[in-house]
Amino acid sequence: MTLDQVFILAFLAHFGWVAMLYVWLTIERQSAVAKGEVRIGDFIRAGADPERSNRVARNLSNQFELPVFALFAGLFIYLSGQVTLIDVAAAWLFLFGRVVHTGVQTLTRNVPLRGMVFVINFTGVVILMTRVAWIALI
Repeated sequence: MTLDQVFILAFLAHFGWVAMLYVWLTIERQSAVAKGEVRIGDFIRAGADPERSNRVARNLSNQFELPVFALFAGLFIYLSGQVTLIDVAAAWLFLFGRVVHTGVQTLTRNVPLRGMVFVINFTGVVILMTRVAWIALI
């Protein structure tokens, strides 16, 4: 596998992670309806989720916040033809941080830990955006 392919694979894996979260959210919501915790019609409005599915829904929303910058940086770096080992490491650090963050956010109530774990993927994004600045401006 080439360096470019390993780099892009991290972003494809993030898409796979997001797809898995959609499936998980669907299962959580169906379970909540089956248990009578919520009615299907309740999902018309935001915030209708019981706690368990709400955590998954919130994490799913998080996948479209900071990751937008990672995806922009990944595309920019890839199209520049200047993918380096640093870029690959940062992309996989970003993905690793996203996965760990999902676990902490959805399976615990430990907000301080969630903040600490967020630093992992944030670091990956900062490295990627620094590389974008380097390529574009130097």
